[in-house]
Amino acid sequence: MSTTATKESATATKDEAARAVERLRVAEARLSRRRQTQCGPSETARAAMRFIYDSADESRPITPTDIAEHVGVSTASMAGILHGLRQGGLVTFTKNPDDGRSKFVVPLDRNADLEDFDPLTTHIRRLAERLSAEDAAVLSHFLDQVTSAVERECR
Repeated sequence: MSTTATKESATATKDEAARAVERLRVAEARLSRRRQTQCGPSETARAAMRFIYDSADESRPITPTDIAEHVGVSTASMAGILHGLRQGGLVTFTKNPDDGRSKFVVPLDRNADLEDFDPLTTHIRRLAERLSAEDAAVLSHFLDQVTSAVERECR
């Protein structure tokens, strides 16, 4: 293969990667709209639960404010979300021993994981298990860069 053909092939592969990310963004937007009207907890509630589980795994106590800041919503909105999660039997609150006005959010059953709450996350984790360590590292780095670009948008 000539050098020009090799460069064209590499450019086409890189363009396809960019198009794949755009297809993913469109699919996620569609999923978000469907979830708002058709199937269970919102993406914000799902993100909150992932953060609550991750924090519990790290034995790091978190407050409703911590969760609100992490998912990017107001504390008032988070209060409503946490109320729904509590009503659904997913979380409870414990008193902060250092501040009587503050409370921590803890999962009721950490063993439940996200399988029932967010089966898509479980499916994605299973897909990731198929990647080689090298491919996973490259993909993770690329997606972290995409995430940073998305988060910087419209700020």
